[in-house]
Amino acid sequence: MTSHAATADQHLEPPSTTGIPHDKMGMWVFLCSEVMFFTGLIGAYLVLRFSSSSWPDPSKTLNIPLTAFNTFILICSSVTMVQSLAAIQRGDTRKMKLFLSLTLLFGAGFLSVQVYEYNKLLFHEHFTPSSSLFGSVFFTTTGFHGFHVFCGVVCMAYMTGKAFLGKLTQAHHQGIETLGLYWHFVDLVWIILFTIIYLF
Repeated sequence: MTSHAATADQHLEPPSTTGIPHDKMGMWVFLCSEVMFFTGLIGAYLVLRFSSSSWPDPSKTLNIPLTAFNTFILICSSVTMVQSLAAIQRGDTRKMKLFLSLTLLFGAGFLSVQVYEYNKLLFHEHFTPSSSLFGSVFFTTTGFHGFHVFCGVVCMAYMTGKAFLGKLTQAHHQGIETLGLYWHFVDLVWIILFTIIYLF
């Protein structure tokens, strides 16, 4: 009995002096820096928006219905991310794989729609970063966010691969929770960006 408990303990997440796993603590620190980064971008956008007397109407340039649908896709990815963590915490590896795969699919889908939107704006409507101040801040803010989503998708693909290789278990799944923190942050930032850039 004792040897069995000792063997099980070897598969638990490593302890830390703060009581929080090291990778989770590192992610929180990283996200704090990201909050400041995006706060700066959003703040700059708002200052430029309200200091301009001739700011264009976003609805006349941007495809709001398409982006609203894309926002829904990203929100769905947060839901599936939560479900994947809940599944592995219950020891249900089958559903964990399913929900991780769906999260990866939704994330890739979001990027695909954004690429389509960029292509249409740049090459069909000639709305470029140099066309106007609005174009400059639009592509800067949404571009940086898109890069963060891309990084998240790459990490999600890696995590999904680990899941299908059987490297994530009920006792060892901290990576899903840590990645989930990043993913939810990216989703929240997009909701804010969508609101102030597309609807405001």
